[in-house]
Amino acid sequence: MLKRHARAACTALAAAGLLLAGTGGATADSAPAAPSAAATLRTADAPPELLAAMQRDLGLTPTQAKARLAHEAEAGATAARLRMRLGASFAGAWVDGADAGTLTVATTRAADTAAIRATGARPKLVTRTLAGLDADRAALDRAAGRATPVRYVDPRSNTVVVEETEPGAAAALLAATGTDAARVTVVRTAEAPRPLYDLRGGDAYYMNGSGRCSVGFPVTKGSTNGFATAGHCGRAGTTTSGFNQVAQGSFQASVFPGNDMAWVAANAQWTATPYVKGSGGANVQVTGSVLQPVGASVCRSGSTTGWHCGTIQQHGTSVTYPEGTISGVTRTTVCAEPGDSGGSYISGSQAQGVTSGGSGNCSSGGTTFFQPLNPILSAYGLTLKVSGSDPGPGPGPGEPEPGGTWRAGTVYAVGATVTHGGATYRCIQGHQAQTGWEPPNVPALWQRV
Repeated sequence: MLKRHARAACTALAAAGLLLAGTGGATADSAPAAPSAAATLRTADAPPELLAAMQRDLGLTPTQAKARLAHEAEAGATAARLRMRLGASFAGAWVDGADAGTLTVATTRAADTAAIRATGARPKLVTRTLAGLDADRAALDRAAGRATPVRYVDPRSNTVVVEETEPGAAAALLAATGTDAARVTVVRTAEAPRPLYDLRGGDAYYMNGSGRCSVGFPVTKGSTNGFATAGHCGRAGTTTSGFNQVAQGSFQASVFPGNDMAWVAANAQWTATPYVKGSGGANVQVTGSVLQPVGASVCRSGSTTGWHCGTIQQHGTSVTYPEGTISGVTRTTVCAEPGDSGGSYISGSQAQGVTSGGSGNCSSGGTTFFQPLNPILSAYGLTLKVSGSDPGPGPGPGEPEPGGTWRAGTVYAVGATVTHGGATYRCIQGHQAQTGWEPPNVPALWQRV
């Protein structure tokens, strides 16, 4: 596992010409336009250190780095709306280009292509739905072993990719599960993902006075401060000390394998902050937990290797470590090394997840996986510590609260429905709700139905 805390907050371009279509605008006689996805996710607040790391690791110019963050936010919202509209024919989405300026949305139905183009995205007609490929991957997961350590759905190739470490291992897996070989791409690899054992995100902490991991994201649970991290770092009851070797707290819950999630409750000497540790030890703000699309940039910070960036390759990946299989992790091109486990992955200012495991290193490069954060927040009833949320104007004097089922602090998955102000809304991008992100205010996250 690669434990460390990511440094957050990437910038967005305010220039409308750099944003993908579909955000809308206001006329002189209309109500003001709802905020764009880039505005909602505050991509314009990225610190210089984050932009510098993106330029270094992704080979970008300063302008491309800024544009990329804005484009990724808009692409995520556009893809989410199209996924809802296309329904069962949806086959995945991804961004391309140095500045992520091209969004491609795949569908199995030719009649969908006009609707996709109308949003400014590029349609791709394929033969297999995302749901069907996910079902194939789930069947392979149940029979996979160490010789086929990684399986994921690749929307670009419209197949399930199976990585094998031994010749014929993937073929044997397909035969054992009855999976159609035409739906699978086999990739030979010498890499064998493994856990890498070795309250600001990215800072080191120590388990039972020995092994080292990295803080993921600071959280609260009621009046208790703590942090989310990787499950393989410790079990419930494992005690922790901080980067300064001062007694810190203990693991309250942990799952590994299956998932790779845990949280640590800290004692009264430690206070959760809305930051991760960035380049040179500077603080980087975290403002939310909206998961970004395939192809988006993502950066990681950890106690061994510091701050590194790359891109999201696939969501919903399954990985078989020597200890067992974990499912639902995200595969990335970001490097990491032992001791980075549990640390933060962040895209722009949006928390993505905690470092799980991988292969390679930060000298020659590698592949790493992160456990998405929102399932951790939901499973343990945690609230992500965020900064700079705008509570908005709220009701006027004497006006009633809008009412409804929407609640700040709740983790909403794609497809969840709530009521607010007498209207019904469907979630189009998974996130933890916060004040200022009420459904009518954030069309990048909610769609009225």
